[in-house]
Amino acid sequence: MSIERVDTLVVGAGQAGVAMSEHLGRAGVSHLVLERSRIAEDWRTKRWDSLVANGPAWHDRFPGMEFRADPDAFVTKDGVAEYLSDYAAMINAPIRTGVDVTKVERLEGRQGFRIETSEGVVEALNVVAATGPFQTAVIPPVVPEEAGLTQIHSSQYRNPADLPEGGILVVGAGSSGVQIADELNRAGRKVYLSVGPHDRPPRAYRGRDFVWWLGVLGLWNMEAPAPGTEHVTIAVSGARGGETIDFRNLAAQGITLLGRTEGFAAGKLSFAADLRRNIEGGDDNYLKLLRAADAYVAENGLDLPEEPEAHLLGELPQDAVDPTLSVDLAEAGITTIIWATGFGVDYTWMKVDCFDDNGRPIHQRGVGKVPGIFFLGLPWQSRRGSSFIWGVWHDAKHVADQITTQAKYMEYHAEAEADHDSPAAATA
Repeated sequence: MSIERVDTLVVGAGQAGVAMSEHLGRAGVSHLVLERSRIAEDWRTKRWDSLVANGPAWHDRFPGMEFRADPDAFVTKDGVAEYLSDYAAMINAPIRTGVDVTKVERLEGRQGFRIETSEGVVEALNVVAATGPFQTAVIPPVVPEEAGLTQIHSSQYRNPADLPEGGILVVGAGSSGVQIADELNRAGRKVYLSVGPHDRPPRAYRGRDFVWWLGVLGLWNMEAPAPGTEHVTIAVSGARGGETIDFRNLAAQGITLLGRTEGFAAGKLSFAADLRRNIEGGDDNYLKLLRAADAYVAENGLDLPEEPEAHLLGELPQDAVDPTLSVDLAEAGITTIIWATGFGVDYTWMKVDCFDDNGRPIHQRGVGKVPGIFFLGLPWQSRRGSSFIWGVWHDAKHVADQITTQAKYMEYHAEAEADHDSPAAATA
């Protein structure tokens, strides 16, 4: 079987791979994008049925195309997948779907990499891993299988009707956890929600969505998270037109709030006594953004309506004042646990020395430790906004610039070698 050769191979055709293809195409770099399933597959099959984007359509998109939706709307998951497919078609991205990349290794004695795929071997000078941050679902080994419960990750949840009868514990208070818990509660299910540390921005304030406030305040461009906050989740929702998440409201609607899930023994789950601290930490984050927004309005003379009631927080829910530290699952009638506990990475297919002891990429703004290896779509890859559709587009531009810069150095090397080997040089 013949070997296919290309300058740059991009692995993955989600938002990162599509953005990477656009910038490589603009730079005139020959490239190929391989995707094991379909374009934007995660948006299609690893999200629950009612999911919408957490950012409004005017904001969370690529610069070259708008969504076919109200600019202030929160686009459905299928709408996002269609948008990325349409964008790939618009830029004529060389995407090949249904092809699985199984191994990447360096070529011996020469520049580039050998890539094994389900359809043969490809050789490339550069490889961009654009597989994103949602590679392997993380379910902590807390409750053993023999406990007899249905345990799924949030990426496996689709709708309330798919779950067995009985109560449901949702573990995790980020966007996925709170939205799933809220949907289940509205469907009439008894819901328990395990709440860890989180940020809790307002959905909107003084007539502007929180994404706008982060933009004008320069917070999207933060280049590194504050110490100890690298894995803090964000509780925000675009459901039902967008709303601010407040755990007081969730408790008032009948959801039982618990602290962080700690352990399991004899049919009982134990929880940390940190619920109050976690809720108050989210409140502090919320109020800090409101104060920063107010200061910005005053300093810049903006005509935006005041919203003093937004600063008024109700009493803490009783669950936080008198926390429950242990729940007997049988007595509570809990039959299902949904783990909204995030994702890990899996780069075992990349046989290059470019990862730390935990298997995470060693890189600077997507430029890997090994020359010719690049990464795209990672949280905080270059800034706070890197995980968003618009953020990955800007990161892709930087990676493409690095690829073309390295190519220029190699072009100089080739020209210098040719000059050295020319007859004129030999007789000089």
